[in-house]
Amino acid sequence: MAAKLLLLLGLFSGLHARSRKVDEDEYEDSSSNQKWVLAPKSQDTDVTLILNKLLREYDKKLRPDIGIKPTVIDVDIYVNSIGPVSSINMEYQIDVFFAQTWTDSRLRFNSTMKILTLNSNMVGLIWIPDTIFRNSKTAEAHWITTPNQLLRIWNDGKILYTLRLTINAECQLQLHNFPMDEHSCPLIFSSYGYPKEEMIYRWRKNSVEAADQKSWRLYQFDFMGLRNTTETVTTSAGDYVVMTVYFELSRRMGYFTIQTYIPCVLTVVLSWVSFWIKKDATPARTALGITTVLTMTTLSTIARKSLPRVSYVTAMDLFVTVCFLFVFAALMEYATLNYYSSCRKPTTTKKKTSLLHPDSSRWIPERISLQAPSNYSLLDMRPPPAAVITLNNPVYWKDFEEACVYECLDGKDCQSFFCCYEECKSGSWRKGRIHIDILELDSYSRVFFPTTFLLFNLVYWVGYLYL
Repeated sequence: MAAKLLLLLGLFSGLHARSRKVDEDEYEDSSSNQKWVLAPKSQDTDVTLILNKLLREYDKKLRPDIGIKPTVIDVDIYVNSIGPVSSINMEYQIDVFFAQTWTDSRLRFNSTMKILTLNSNMVGLIWIPDTIFRNSKTAEAHWITTPNQLLRIWNDGKILYTLRLTINAECQLQLHNFPMDEHSCPLIFSSYGYPKEEMIYRWRKNSVEAADQKSWRLYQFDFMGLRNTTETVTTSAGDYVVMTVYFELSRRMGYFTIQTYIPCVLTVVLSWVSFWIKKDATPARTALGITTVLTMTTLSTIARKSLPRVSYVTAMDLFVTVCFLFVFAALMEYATLNYYSSCRKPTTTKKKTSLLHPDSSRWIPERISLQAPSNYSLLDMRPPPAAVITLNNPVYWKDFEEACVYECLDGKDCQSFFCCYEECKSGSWRKGRIHIDILELDSYSRVFFPTTFLLFNLVYWVGYLYL
């Protein structure tokens, strides 16, 4: 019995020792794996030592190679979005990733790592270019969720610094051809304090790129392309290298066609309806004329709301003004027609005799009998007495001249280019003059107004769109 007990005890001890060995082997494997996973800790230590060594005697107030040669800054711009463009404020908004690359020999290091990728906390510890955007009104760097900045240092001292910016830049729009205008909106930047003897900017190959335009907010414009330039600007502080990116924009006409051009054309056509209304319908024609004039005034005011208060005439101003003149001319046409057609001959009874005017070869009436007022009694059957004006009375010649004038032109002076009666077209005084019948003014207007307006539109659209 004791032998069996010793045998079981030995077997249990062997199994326990074997399990312990297996656990130790697994622990060693896990320890070896853990060592493989934590291997970068030594590299982190190396990077920390490298940065501490680089920044130990580094002076961020001094630019690289100061006193030796100018610092060369290579620039890249990635356009994330453009828009909106404000014609009233003459500015546009742009969202860009702005990248600058330069070499700082003080940041060279020897390590198996060729590139150190660092966050924004390192930006304030080294020298960076003092780049400014010359035509920016406001600029904002993005800080969510962390500052949108990137800093990379190569082992040869090359540095890449990028950040994301949203800029409201000034763009002086030339609105002479508005709304068929095209613009080149610039984004201008340079160094604030370093002249070209100390800092030089230059574009890298394919240095300006643009993202997909589906997310852009160019509601009234089409993006036609971009171009970049380099120039030197002379100031009292020195000569500076100035870099410029031009964004070519072309305005879309759809909004203004719907809101301004089509209503103006329809209002002008509506004013022509009065030419087909009888000239005796004074209330109808007057109301139509005044309504169209007030409508054009309203359209002109609305069209100006989308423009700054420029002192020159734009293409839209020209079109709206001409449409207003057409509508106003249609109203004045009826005023002219109504004035001349309302003239009537005086109620005088003239008796012509064989007497001659002392100073003329024309036959003249001997006297003019004016009907007396009917103030006699109904029982008196005798005719009322006639008021007789003798030839020697000067009032007679005055009334005679007025009668001749009414008989000829119904109130118009015989020196005019116009006449009201057929018999006035003859005579030596009509030689070389235009024969226009005022009473047929509506017939002339039905042809003249549409033809003139059609010719104006032809010249207007061809001139602004193709010339």
